[in-house]
Amino acid sequence: MKRLLFSLLLLAGLASAQVTVTFWHSMDGPAGEAIDAFAKEFNASQSKYRVEVRYAGDYREAETKLVAALRTGSAPTLYQAEIGFFPRLVAEGALRPLDDLTATLDPNFVADFYPAPWKYGIMNGARYGLPFNTSTPVLFYNANALRAKHLPVPSDWKTFEDDAIKLTSRRSKGFIAILDSWIFEAMVTSRGGSLVTEDGKPNFDSPEAVDALEMLRRLVDKKAAIPRNLAESQFAQLDFVRTKGMMVFASIANWPAAEKYSFAFELGVAPVPHEEGGKVPMGGAELVVLKGSSDEEARGAFEFWKFLMKPENIVAWIKASYYVPLRKSVVPLLEDFYAENPYRKVAFEQISRAVPRPRVPQFAVWRDYLDEALEKSLKGRMDPRAALEEAQKKALEVK
Repeated sequence: MKRLLFSLLLLAGLASAQVTVTFWHSMDGPAGEAIDAFAKEFNASQSKYRVEVRYAGDYREAETKLVAALRTGSAPTLYQAEIGFFPRLVAEGALRPLDDLTATLDPNFVADFYPAPWKYGIMNGARYGLPFNTSTPVLFYNANALRAKHLPVPSDWKTFEDDAIKLTSRRSKGFIAILDSWIFEAMVTSRGGSLVTEDGKPNFDSPEAVDALEMLRRLVDKKAAIPRNLAESQFAQLDFVRTKGMMVFASIANWPAAEKYSFAFELGVAPVPHEEGGKVPMGGAELVVLKGSSDEEARGAFEFWKFLMKPENIVAWIKASYYVPLRKSVVPLLEDFYAENPYRKVAFEQISRAVPRPRVPQFAVWRDYLDEALEKSLKGRMDPRAALEEAQKKALEVK
């Protein structure tokens, strides 16, 4: 009886000594299930830390919840910060610097990361973010429809526009235009432009931006495109899988869902069309530690991140989410995965011309004005240049 009592007291003591790391993320579906599994495996692998996972909604919903939690002092230890929101958190002093932790990493481990995602977490000379999920936009298309009309997979914007028109019929449109700043940004950077100038000013009315929106407007005017705002993203997915639209741009992370539901046709995936020298914006999120976290909570969050970065866990993560692998040494481990579907490697290799999203704190607000401009022009019939100039003016007024 005494031994049993001692064992129970010992277990209680261990539980009370365990450091809890709360983790808010924005991954649902197979990716969310993978995060749950990683947390359970990590918790079982050691006794010092316990990661408690919470799905906080999509990126925009999670941002709203975090802002509210910061006001009330109820923010989590670890948070998945979308890379457009990350600079704002740094600027507002909401994050804990992580240099003391990353200084302990093996240099060979650091060198194994692709430079763009590894460097993104550094701002103002300090590291605030740890790379976790990196994506690029891709073109999803109905391969059967293109093949039936003997159309090439578009690699430049003229071919894309021509294909969209030729794929349009009485019952379907050639293209589903999702009115999202990141997708639009891809249309701008792929033309050699940028939504933000080198000195950090909005650049919404640049020639490349106007050219991109005018192209979208032409397709809408010719009834070759269905415009869908972010609130209608579920309808956009249904439009595509029900063959009401033949092409759509979305994150590479949307691939598992598209593959699951596109049973009526062969799903084609291709890089974003681009002009010579054009780039594609890197998407995804950083893992950040909120400023109110204790030293031990921060250490626990860091240990969990290191656990996520194990090659076998990155492989499991890529297979569940289709995000881009962060470490070079992991790519050979994914050969079978990429060989299963030739489209996978083509889309993944797009990372070689990926560029970071704008690292300006105000961009988290500016992008809302850009979303409004897209909707005003493509659903409200406002002149493309005028819509972008209006968004530019509003962005310049943000302090």
